[in-house]
Amino acid sequence: MAFDFSITSSVLSNGKTAYNGQLLNSTESKFTFAFRTTYLDNFGLYNISVNNNLVYKPEDYVQKNKFWAYFIYPTVMAESKGSFLCLNTYDRAKFTFTFMQYAAHVPNGDFVKFFKKLLALPKAKDYFPKLVLQNNQIFYRNSTGILSPLESNTSSQALMDYLNPTLTEVDQQELICAARFVHWASNDPEHRKIQVETAIVMYKENMKEYHERFGLHGAPAKVCQMICDIRHQGRGKNDRIALALNTNGNYEKAFSNLCTIGSANYQTRITTVRNTINKLVTEGKFSKVYDAQSGEFV
Repeated sequence: MAFDFSITSSVLSNGKTAYNGQLLNSTESKFTFAFRTTYLDNFGLYNISVNNNLVYKPEDYVQKNKFWAYFIYPTVMAESKGSFLCLNTYDRAKFTFTFMQYAAHVPNGDFVKFFKKLLALPKAKDYFPKLVLQNNQIFYRNSTGILSPLESNTSSQALMDYLNPTLTEVDQQELICAARFVHWASNDPEHRKIQVETAIVMYKENMKEYHERFGLHGAPAKVCQMICDIRHQGRGKNDRIALALNTNGNYEKAFSNLCTIGSANYQTRITTVRNTINKLVTEGKFSKVYDAQSGEFV
């Protein structure tokens, strides 16, 4: 049976508007799923809450994913402090969710791939009963049963508009979709597992691409991770990365160079990534190098 949520709001002592959801026809308590915010001329929601029970810990996923569980961790910490509930709906992506902040505006991008995996789960019919996954494409089914595509190889605009119809105000559809995502991630370990699997598949594929561009066979994990984070955030282009790597094989210098890319605007993020990497190195969990033939760290 499809889940329905009642949505209420309250103004906190600090002046913020909090949105609460409650699953109807259940004994569950209300849960806060988002806060109202503004960005430029936009209005939207955000959730950056960190709940220890709903935070990514590499150790929980290392048995299946091995070193990759650690490899994504610095980016995870920079994006969300590990929160599986991280949400924003106020920028041009219109809807961003997960511990890696997958964004809906990219056709066949990380959010679209992630959402398709979610819609293949049994619980998808409870949370998004009007969405249908057919031939690996997301469709909306209206009251007469007609299917309309929400995304394609060239556009995800219809999906963005379904999740968040407008940036000029916080509307009911946006609230309902946000509540659904937060509740689902909070209550279903399969949802959180897909967040993790999507990130690891993405970084594995990215590493193959980056090796082709930069020649990363034998490069230390920390150099590779910083490249992945630069590209994931978009704070630097390939030419700038290639210049940073041009050190005649001195990877310590290359890593130091990479840490300067985007520092004028993103120093806090770079510090988070670098400190997380250094912590993993100190713990003996980040000593591997990239093997281009196998596409793995060894």
